[in-house]
This record gives sequence, C-alpha cells and structure tokens, in this order.
Amino acid sequence: MLFPAALFLLWLTTHSLSTPLHKSRHHPKYINWASRKFLTRRSLSLNFDRHAALAAQAATRRKFRNAPALLAGHGTSPGYAIPSSLQSTYNRASDYVTNIALLYSSPVLRVASAGTLRNANNTVTDALSDETDGVDDFEYYGPLRFGSQAQTLQIDFDTGSSDLWVPVNCGNCGQLTPFQANTSSTYRDTGQPFSVTYGSGDVSGTLAMDTVAIGALEVSNQYFGAIQSVSENFADSPNDGLAGLAFGTIANSHNLTFFENLIPQLQAPLFSVYMTRTQVHGAEICFGCIDESKVRKKTVSWVQVASKTWWTVDISGVSVNKELVPLSGLYAIIDTGTSFIYFPADVVTAIYEWVPGSAPAPDYGDGFYSYPCDTPIALSVVLGSQTLALDPRDTSLGWNPGDPTGSTCIGAIVSAGSSFDFVILGDSFLKSYVSIYDYSHGARVGFMESINE
Repeated sequence: MLFPAALFLLWLTTHSLSTPLHKSRHHPKYINWASRKFLTRRSLSLNFDRHAALAAQAATRRKFRNAPALLAGHGTSPGYAIPSSLQSTYNRASDYVTNIALLYSSPVLRVASAGTLRNANNTVTDALSDETDGVDDFEYYGPLRFGSQAQTLQIDFDTGSSDLWVPVNCGNCGQLTPFQANTSSTYRDTGQPFSVTYGSGDVSGTLAMDTVAIGALEVSNQYFGAIQSVSENFADSPNDGLAGLAFGTIANSHNLTFFENLIPQLQAPLFSVYMTRTQVHGAEICFGCIDESKVRKKTVSWVQVASKTWWTVDISGVSVNKELVPLSGLYAIIDTGTSFIYFPADVVTAIYEWVPGSAPAPDYGDGFYSYPCDTPIALSVVLGSQTLALDPRDTSLGWNPGDPTGSTCIGAIVSAGSSFDFVILGDSFLKSYVSIYDYSHGARVGFMESINE
C-alpha cells in the first residue's frame, strides 16, 4: 500500500529506533481543570499541552534524521543466535513457560521439562515504577545492579533500543545517580567512544565493561556505555540509565545486549512485560518467565518477528469502530519505550474518518486529531494472523484546551510526518496485554490479555 516490504526494511534499518520516541522530557503536561467525565466516566481534570506535543513529534523526526546507517534487515552486529543444537530445546522451554495452565499446575513436570537447559530453573521478576501523570504513562523503570559493589541504579527498560548505559563521571547529568566505577574492582573502560542519538536527545561517553546483575543472576563483562554527557532533556529523568531490549544487531556498542547475555542462565529465552495504567507501582518485567497473576486469559497470541533488529512484526490491517482499514507492506515495532501509537499519515487520516466528530487538530501540528471525549474509539490491529484490541481508555491523551466547549480530546493515535512509513505500538497499546519477547521459534512476540484495570 504505502511502502513495499523490502524497501521498508532497507529504509527502517538505516534509521535507528534508538530509544523512547516519547518520554517525560518532551511529554504533554497535564494541568488541573474542573473535574469532568472521560470515556469510562472516570473523574479527570486533564489538559493537553501543545508545545510538548509538537516537541514529541519533532523529536521523532530528529531521531530518524540523525540515526546511524544499518544493514538492511540485519543491523551492524551479528547479535545473538541460539545454537542450532539447542534450538529445539529452547523452543520446548518457551512453549512450556508460556503454557500457563500446565506450568503452574505441575511443579514436578515444570522442573523436568526445563531441566535440559543449563541453570534452566532461573527466573527473575523485577518490579517497575511507572512515571505517570493523569491518563498517560511515560516510562517504566526498575533496578539493576552494577559493579563488584552491586550498586543499584534505576534503569528504563526499552524494547525500542539495544544499548545499555549509565552515567559515569558525568558533568551534566543533573539528578541522575552516577555509577561509582572507581569503587568497582571489576570495572574496565575500553577507551572506545560510545554515543547514541535519540529522538529526545543524545548521550555520549566511552564503552565500558563490568558485572551487571538482576535478582540472583549476573552477567560478567557486560558492555555498556559509561556516559559522561547527556542532553538537557535526559538530566531530569527519574531513571538513571537505560537498558535496550531489542536485538543486539542494532546496538551501537556492537555487542550483545544484557538480556542476550542473560539467556543461557534462564528457564526460557524470553522476557515478559506487564504495564500498569496510571499507577506508580505494580508494573513488572519477568526474565525467563510470565507472571500468571498478571494475565486474565491463559492463552498466548503469537506473532512472528519479521526483522531481528527491533521487535518488528507484520501488520495487515486496523479496525476502527468495526470498520477495517486494510494495510499492505507495513511493519509494526513493539516498543515499551514509546507512549503513543504512531501510524503513517494517510493511515491516521483513514482511522479518524471512522471516528464520528473527529477532526485534525492543527494547533498541535500535522498528525494530531481531536474527537469527542464521550465517543470511545474501538480500535484493534491485525498483527500476523492475530487481531488485538486497544483499550478505549488509552485512545486519548487528554482534554483539548483549544476547544472552548471542553468536550473534545486529543487522540493517542498520531503521525510523525509523511516520511514515517511504519507503525509503532507503544504503551497506549501494550497496557492491555502482558507482552512476551521470545528468542525461540525464530523470534516471536506474544500477547496475553492482562488484568490491567
């Protein structure tokens, strides 16, 4: 339809989706208004900020303009590959872990099934904090430990990038807590320059190695960026650093990601993410596991990965209020580090054509739409052979302050411009599911309906 698949992969991999497209540093601010009813008739008082919205859109464009060139469909690094001799074993392990009914009904069978993998009974669940304000959720972050002293730092877990970095002797990192490298007996600075340009800014320093741990598991000689300088918009973040969980093929370090190095220690080569909705506590990431208590239904909707760069899948359609908008030659990136949902400009137009009372919101720039707040948007996407729905509560970014009647909202389905010819499914979509990122079966993404209220 919009862009042939082969050309898309070539284009996409020359533009690094190196980190959250939309974070608190350029996120719409919410201002108290009089209490009003919103979609599910919760009492809210939220107002969407024009300047922050434009900053978010501009940041997305900058990210692609400045990103390093990558090899089409493969990235610049070899990345991680499950040894051929272990592929069937890893496939069985993932199938077992994602069979919730079987996994939690028979502890003996669980151990027997997973015992073929080295240290295969290991799993780690990490509690995440949600930076939230009003109806939106900006980022999810949690603890990792660094160095021989096991210093705990708060890390943003992001499936839209592949590099790990923390501040080290950083002169302009503001409130970020630095890693005390000089107290770690296992720290080594390679002296190689390291930098990542994001849509929302950039970080730079040198490539270093040290022990990185989570729960009872640790990775020795993990490469990461020892950051000495960050752009201003990173300095006031609630997290200290970032862990990229996309494939190592697009890592600027040209080394395996933290998760890829963790895989041989895990029960299965996957991790899962549960996101809360406007709750500071309760979200979590589970390495090698799925938390049964976070799922509403015990079945997984699997979608095969189309490109082992980001968690990229085929998207063939979007349904809006029961009307299908067919898509062809498009891919969707599943990104925990993005708050909004991005579609190509013409698809965004087609989507809102099926929303009664919707209209472009020119005060916010091209790609933003307003719609009546009391008109829920029933939206679902077709990923591979799976049809997955978006919770109607997550289609709005807040009240439209440009509407004197106070009856319209700004939609969370936006476009970043005419050259943005792919789809990014961020937190507005992912909050409805426990999402699973699995290296087995040739790499796949799974979705389980979550208990999120």
